[in-house]
Amino acid sequence: MAHHALSSQESYNPNHLLDILLGKMQLKNDAALSRMLEVAPPVISKIRHHRLPVGASLLIRMHEVTGMSIRDLRDLMGDRRTKYRLSDAQGRPKPEEKAAKEAAAAQAQQQQGQAQAQPNSDASSSKSGNYAH
Repeated sequence: MAHHALSSQESYNPNHLLDILLGKMQLKNDAALSRMLEVAPPVISKIRHHRLPVGASLLIRMHEVTGMSIRDLRDLMGDRRTKYRLSDAQGRPKPEEKAAKEAAAAQAQQQQGQAQAQPNSDASSSKSGNYAH
């Protein structure tokens, strides 16, 4: 079973957040909550069992539905982080993607150079004077 990094924080408890949402929205169960948040029921189950973190898009949806601030929602689940740090690898293209993009750019540049070196064939044929009168 894979755990995400946030679950290692002792205070992290997404169940508290989900329970508060159930009460605030006067819902009977997690299935009703999943319908209200427009997510599949297994998403709520995975969050409850610490197999899936409460992601940004779900937090935003909770904010839209409840009117609670993102900070309050994060506090309810015990997420006390004040900064998010991205790893150096995030946002960078994979080496094979970078090589493919560079090769495509070089090929496009080469084709553009060849097109400029060739005279415009349409212009030369119109000057030939072969017109039917």
